[in-house]
Amino acid sequence: MNTERSEMFGSMNVKKLLIKLAVPATLAMIFNALYNLVDTIFIAWGAGEIAIGALSIAYPIQMIVLALGAGIGVGSSSVFSRAYGRGDEKTMRRVVNTALMMNFLLAAFVSIATFIFLDPILNLFGASPSNYAYAKSYLQIILIALIPFSLSITLNNLTRAEGRPKIAMKALIIGAVINIILDPLFIFDFGLGLGVAGAAYATAIAKSAQFVYIMVKGLSKDSSLIIDLKTIYKVDLKIFKEVVAVGIPTFVRQSLGALLIIVVNNLINKYAPADPAIYISIYGVINRLIRFTLMPGFGLVQGLVPIVGFNFGAQFFKRLHDVIAYASKLLLIYFASTTVLVLLFAEYFFMIFSPESDPFFIAEGAKAFRMVSLGFGFITFQVILSGVYQAMGYPIRAFFVALSRRFILYIPIAFLLSWLIGIDGIWLTFFLADTIAGLLSFVVYYFEMKELKTKIVEKGV
Repeated sequence: MNTERSEMFGSMNVKKLLIKLAVPATLAMIFNALYNLVDTIFIAWGAGEIAIGALSIAYPIQMIVLALGAGIGVGSSSVFSRAYGRGDEKTMRRVVNTALMMNFLLAAFVSIATFIFLDPILNLFGASPSNYAYAKSYLQIILIALIPFSLSITLNNLTRAEGRPKIAMKALIIGAVINIILDPLFIFDFGLGLGVAGAAYATAIAKSAQFVYIMVKGLSKDSSLIIDLKTIYKVDLKIFKEVVAVGIPTFVRQSLGALLIIVVNNLINKYAPADPAIYISIYGVINRLIRFTLMPGFGLVQGLVPIVGFNFGAQFFKRLHDVIAYASKLLLIYFASTTVLVLLFAEYFFMIFSPESDPFFIAEGAKAFRMVSLGFGFITFQVILSGVYQAMGYPIRAFFVALSRRFILYIPIAFLLSWLIGIDGIWLTFFLADTIAGLLSFVVYYFEMKELKTKIVEKGV
């Protein structure tokens, strides 16, 4: 099996190999983004455009717990993979037990703390009088599902680490499909008629089902995870420290995404010329549309990462150069095409989220989405570099490349432009941050590729 894998990564045509690995990763990511999109559409149809803002207000807490699951998942899968490779079943068992138990405790802490301090947290996250009740109703229910949600993310990483990517993909698809089926039944009057609360219940059930599926698969005889429920409470602090050391960049990067949403929500509350709740809903729609439309690009990079890692380790620099160059071209074409799509059809996208065809919501949303989308093409090389550095084992470089666009650049520019020109400054900041980060990344990309060409000449491979 290892020989077949080595031959595939080291000998197969890199273009075909990239597509082969990118397709399942892309499908999993699309389905994961799809439930967020459909959830938002059903909430808009069932409770109106203002209710969409409840998702944007509640989302930072979900992102923090997602970051916990992803950080522990990335860290534990790294430790697990190395132990798996050397046949160390004792460490394999300890790392899985430690990851699951610590994930459970940390997610429970976030859930309980949020429930206790729910009202001040909602104010901090930018809730306004118009969407406050919706946000509170949604978040109170979602808190119930944060523990299985986070655990499923960690198990998803560990399942891929043991060599069962299809199980990991199926878990995400199961969650998305259940959520999509339950949403209309729980939200609309022909079903339970629960409105925003119904969407939260549907999501909680879907995430719990996702966890149950992947946990059952992890407990099966076919799994190499060696989950021992009798000793699940035993935590190896030494292993946990190693897990944290590897996973902390992933946790920080994703949790800072929550901070960005909080900042934008509060800037909207300060500078919106009308009811800020409608603009927070617009931002919520844009967030979900971006996640869905750009996911195929990020799926491509997920397929690129293992190819880069293998060929970098093997010092096959010609294959390394060719696959990075090919992925970059595909990604640039896709991201630029997405911008064109948004520029042409932005109004139609927002009409989907407006059952009453509110002209203000559609016009303002389309204008904002167009401004945000102008920078999509520029992020190509930043996204490529982030994945390449991760694969090459340069986590600090990958960390700063990932942060530059949505944190280091965005927040100070957003404060300045919103102060100068109001609400439009918030949307234009996305374009400026993407453009600046993209141009800087292209310069770095150029020199990295030039260095690879030098190594090709030196090594001849």
